[in-house]
Amino acid sequence: MTNSTRAKRWLWVVCVLPVAFGSFLCSRKIAATAQTSSDGHWPYYGNDAGGMRYSPLAQINRENVSRLKVAWTFHTGDISDGHARSKRSGFETTPIFVDGTLYLTTPFNRVIALDPETGKQRWEYDPKIALDGDYGDGLVNRGVATWLDSARATGQPCRRRIFESTQDARLVALDATTGAPCADFGKAGQVSLRDVSRYDAGWYHMTSPPAVLDDLVIVGSAIDDNHRVDMARGVVRAYDARTGALRWSWDPLPPNPPAANADSKAKSFRSGAGNAWSVMAVDAERDLLFVPTGSPSPDYYGGLRPGDNKWANSVVALRAKTGEFVWGFQLVHHDLWDFDSASPPLLTTLRHDGHDVPVVIQGNKSGMLYVLNRDTGKPVFPVEERPVPQSDVPGEVTSPTQPFPLAPPPLAAQALSAADAWGPTPEDREACRKTIAQLRNDGIFTPPGLKGTLMVPGNIGGMTWSGYAFDPQHSLLVTNTNNLVAGARLIPRAKYDQPASHTEDGDYGDQIGAPYGLYRRFLQSPSDLPCSPPPWGQLTAIDMTEGKIRWQVPLGSMKDFGGAHPQQIPPGSITLGGPIVTAGGVVFIAGTADSYIRGFDIETGKELWKAQLPAGANATPMTYRLGSNGKQYLVIAAGGHPKITEEKLGDALVAFTLP
Repeated sequence: MTNSTRAKRWLWVVCVLPVAFGSFLCSRKIAATAQTSSDGHWPYYGNDAGGMRYSPLAQINRENVSRLKVAWTFHTGDISDGHARSKRSGFETTPIFVDGTLYLTTPFNRVIALDPETGKQRWEYDPKIALDGDYGDGLVNRGVATWLDSARATGQPCRRRIFESTQDARLVALDATTGAPCADFGKAGQVSLRDVSRYDAGWYHMTSPPAVLDDLVIVGSAIDDNHRVDMARGVVRAYDARTGALRWSWDPLPPNPPAANADSKAKSFRSGAGNAWSVMAVDAERDLLFVPTGSPSPDYYGGLRPGDNKWANSVVALRAKTGEFVWGFQLVHHDLWDFDSASPPLLTTLRHDGHDVPVVIQGNKSGMLYVLNRDTGKPVFPVEERPVPQSDVPGEVTSPTQPFPLAPPPLAAQALSAADAWGPTPEDREACRKTIAQLRNDGIFTPPGLKGTLMVPGNIGGMTWSGYAFDPQHSLLVTNTNNLVAGARLIPRAKYDQPASHTEDGDYGDQIGAPYGLYRRFLQSPSDLPCSPPPWGQLTAIDMTEGKIRWQVPLGSMKDFGGAHPQQIPPGSITLGGPIVTAGGVVFIAGTADSYIRGFDIETGKELWKAQLPAGANATPMTYRLGSNGKQYLVIAAGGHPKITEEKLGDALVAFTLP
């Protein structure tokens, strides 16, 4: 296989990921709103239950961040290159830090506890998943959740529990001190999550950490894209944290009532998914769970799922104790572009029109960012329904409008003309121009068609699961975005089912049960670099008081992507892995093709520090401070990506500190 072929395959397999912004001080609100600890812990995936990804630690700051050095490196040993009947691995975990111990997951779903000062292993638990399962994302897991049983005495087994949801659809509860399964939870410490309608092993799995509230542990699911119409239901479920008993479930995609169907003769509603595969957020004070949902199945043809398909492609507030629906806001109606609400919801308090407003911030792959009142779901910054291009595919009924926020502005390009195509050489540019000129190109929300459609942005964003971080000291939201375009084409079933028709370099989706199969690919020039103008990845800070971009800078580099290029390649890399911010005024982020972790000045976007990692770090970092030595540490998982075949694999968890 040539470098060119491998590079093209990289972009194609990435696209099947279910596949991760006026200053005012509100330190008073951090504890109440975000439940952020000030003692140096990092107890949730996003540090607080509301996912702000903000740390009040400031030992590492803008003045000294350039002095960061590696403190220790831990190797999990869990690497798979996709041979020997196993899937390819990626290391996407973000550890949590509680009670003086780091807890993380590996691509093989092993849970490991580490000494946070030395990186030495304290215990490990192996659920022994099948490594050859048909998991859509490959072998990945993004972390664990924890729960403290206040009714159990100190020193008793499983007083603190570590929860993991596995690729093969199990929910596991472990004793935080020993790693032993909690015998009173489910059956020998685990609960099967396979009892859902139309469950299919491998196509239904888990990649994100559960949410925990009071005595409940809550899970969503990752459901593969584009396989068939009637995929498994994307049910969200809550289990008793002590016993594992099911307490409630909520289906984001119940069939539309007949009166809502545009065509009274339409067949019964057929779909699935609409699942919550990303990280959920919790507001304990309000007893609210915030659920980000993905696209209904199949992604690119909706003729068998008429209507808006609520509550897919949404952020939904549920009553956490009961699962009762409180409110929902749909970011994309009748999705035909795989524009999941992949980024986790972020809960904070903003100063708006002279009032402190509790909000949930939700972005998606379209590159648009929505700011909603946390109690009601009403937009804080106005959102308007605008007419969008309509489908010419027989059987498809497109939504006539889509919701566009008036502020903040879009964070990714939403249009690209053939004249604006890019390439490192004149030959590359001309090839890209020809490709784009052949596609239907009416801007964002142009529906897929039989002759080919330009997707702007493509289906890895905009914003993806990488998400965002919020600095309450400056009222700045920081997020990384991709600027890539793709082409998609629907193929009539009779033609699609002929094996000889699958000859183009790209990604094919069967969409079984639909009258059309799918072909799609990101647009690349002969050099393998994208046809869209650089930067292909950016880091953006948005002033959330005014809803305006404060600064925007290229993130990373693709100069060695697909092999070395003789031409000078502009900065900016495809980016998968999110940011955190600290009271020291630094934004930390990795997730780029050049395998660096970087630190940026929160106020200006200036790069202050970077360090080469042993492999690509498609994960979100975390930070903590030790009471034993008083030091602040920065930790990142560096192990490559399961879909990026050009990227070096690894198994390293790397910790940095000041010398």
